[in-house]
Amino acid sequence: MPGIDECLLEVMRLPGARGAAVVDWTSGLALGTIGESPNGDHEATAAETAEVARMAAEQPAFALEATGPSTGLPDGAVGGAPPPVEDVIVTTRAGYHILRFVETAFDSSVFVHLWLDRAEGNLALARIRLGEMAQRLVLA
Repeated sequence: MPGIDECLLEVMRLPGARGAAVVDWTSGLALGTIGESPNGDHEATAAETAEVARMAAEQPAFALEATGPSTGLPDGAVGGAPPPVEDVIVTTRAGYHILRFVETAFDSSVFVHLWLDRAEGNLALARIRLGEMAQRLVLA
């Protein structure tokens, strides 16, 4: 099972990948980075994307979709459960930012941020591969 560095190297093999990071969304700290950063500073980018991830993960409107009989979770059960959001995609004129939440056995607050070039990247492929990679990621 790959760790952070191996997963980041794998993510950078995606067509159009410009940069990536594994980020803790509660603290805004980058646990690992690779490639370029949209603003030239990986730590600042981690803090900024953590705010977006935190907003998505903590919004009741999204949490309501992830509870109830269709999901197997009890109604209103969000404490201790993984974030109700799988990923967040922000589209800019030049690229895509994909924030993929990582589910772990413990109370995970980690996501993978991939910055993908819009002209060279494949958003669907990147989303699928990030999901697969996030399932295999081992946080030590």
